[in-house]
Amino acid sequence: MSTELTRNFSIIAHIDHGKTTLSDRLLEATQTVSQREMQDQALDSMDLEREKGITIKSHPVTMEYKAQDGQTYKLNLLDTPGHVDFSYEVSRSLAACEGAVLMIDAAQGVEAQTVANLHLAHEQNLEILPVLNKIDLPAADVEKCRKQLEEILAIPGEDALPASAKAGIGIVEILEAVVKRVPPPVANPDGLLRCSVFDSLYDTYRGVVSYVRVFSGTVKRGQRVKLFATSKTYEVKEVGVFTPKMSAKSELIPGDVGYVIANMKSAAEVKIGDTMTDSTHPCPEALPGYKEIQPMVFSGIYPVDSSDYESLKVAMGKLQINDPAFTYQQESSTALGFGFRCGFLGLLHMEIIQERLRREFDMDVISTYPSVIYHLTLTDGTEEIVDNPTLFPDPQVIQEIREPMVNVFIMVPGEYIGDMMQLVMEKRGEVSNTETIDETRVMLSCMLPLAEILVDFNDRLKSMTRGYGSMDYEHSGYRAAKMVKMDMLIAGDPVEAFSTIVHRDKAESYGRVLAKKLKDVIPQHLFVVAIQAAVGGKVVARESISAMRKNVTAKCYGGDISRKRKLLEKQKEGKKKMKMFGKVNIPQDAFIKVLKSSD
Repeated sequence: MSTELTRNFSIIAHIDHGKTTLSDRLLEATQTVSQREMQDQALDSMDLEREKGITIKSHPVTMEYKAQDGQTYKLNLLDTPGHVDFSYEVSRSLAACEGAVLMIDAAQGVEAQTVANLHLAHEQNLEILPVLNKIDLPAADVEKCRKQLEEILAIPGEDALPASAKAGIGIVEILEAVVKRVPPPVANPDGLLRCSVFDSLYDTYRGVVSYVRVFSGTVKRGQRVKLFATSKTYEVKEVGVFTPKMSAKSELIPGDVGYVIANMKSAAEVKIGDTMTDSTHPCPEALPGYKEIQPMVFSGIYPVDSSDYESLKVAMGKLQINDPAFTYQQESSTALGFGFRCGFLGLLHMEIIQERLRREFDMDVISTYPSVIYHLTLTDGTEEIVDNPTLFPDPQVIQEIREPMVNVFIMVPGEYIGDMMQLVMEKRGEVSNTETIDETRVMLSCMLPLAEILVDFNDRLKSMTRGYGSMDYEHSGYRAAKMVKMDMLIAGDPVEAFSTIVHRDKAESYGRVLAKKLKDVIPQHLFVVAIQAAVGGKVVARESISAMRKNVTAKCYGGDISRKRKLLEKQKEGKKKMKMFGKVNIPQDAFIKVLKSSD
């Protein structure tokens, strides 16, 4: 089929606005998937995606559609992940398209991520097709949504197509709009091979499967190709398209979206956003937009049973093959034994990796408190990057600490603006701008430290606004901050598993909370056990576990009081001596209880 009859488009939306349901209806309308094989969330292959109702791995599909003008068009749909953690994958998928269907829930209107995804689409100069979904709901307000499109997104309201993906309303109109309004791909006239790799996965039997969009030239079996990021060459074993299962073809031509299987043995060899070209006649420069995915959140993952360490190592290797954004390296802790320091794109990414370890590999794991990357300038002028509290240098040698910052866009109903500002200030943030969107909702633009929004920010936002608030964030560099390493001392000995990097102003309150939790889980000993939170040499919080006592005066029936005093003094001396030599045994489940409750 000629390039003139090819259309490449993507569906972008806020979470739960019906993206996956619309892709299901498009597959049905174009008869790409037969009624017998059809199931809900057809492009979501993981159980976890089905349960959480989110797309984690994007999946392309090629459809053939006979339009009302009598022509048969080839439509390449690139499904995109819906969560802010995977925005780089979204941007790479959008770079492989010429148009984007922007979905808006007619009952909820424009949300924070709708705005963020639209900006990504504008950066790629895509043709935008607005669709108002869920018009069959009683709460749907189509006119209000059209008004929001004009006022917030500067898109003409009359361009929006009313539809209901669940009920199958307006599906043909969407397909016709894609054919008419999305421009066909334009190939580079020099005819040299240029393929953009927008995703990849690992197949146990065939090696790495690269998802590609061909911008110019052709790629076929037996051809030798080169990747720009690694400069390595490979022989192509198979090419094809997704329908939505893999379907082998003789070649991929300009405008096609499909897959290439070359003799790559590990996923580390192919990078998302890289350019693939012919090794004998390479194109002069790579396609724009490629960057290395850097993990932003770090956490230690340890097996609950130390004998599972080798199995966990194998499981993590397999996970990294399917998810190149996930990184891990060995580390050991005196408290938790051998484990791994893992890097994630965000908290949802971390939650998904842990859940996949439990389900797919049957691993019972415990994770330490999540931390971020800090940039340090030492007194001798050297720069250091620290993601683990145990590697934090001595405070005397640190000149400056910089922490990662994020721009957060929060949409909330107007009546919650005061509570929201209070939450932002509590998290050491500042509100730079407030914008009234319509008569009921307000958008706040804030600057916050990434470490502060990691754990409970989104949960508190949702509960504070009764589920009506939404947020989106983007990274915005580093800023100097008064960060300190806080150690937990148990009977005078620091326990590295509980060490954290906190802001100086919050060290005392966080230390109190952690000391209280430890007091509840550490068993009593024969002497008083002091639990202290210390910053440098200064103790900022303390709890004490009272000693187990034997009633030494039980055998004294009457008689002189001095006899009882003598026995109590003797016991006191014994306790003092025991405290000097005694060791505190912290049971394994105490670590697990505290770390789980800090999540």
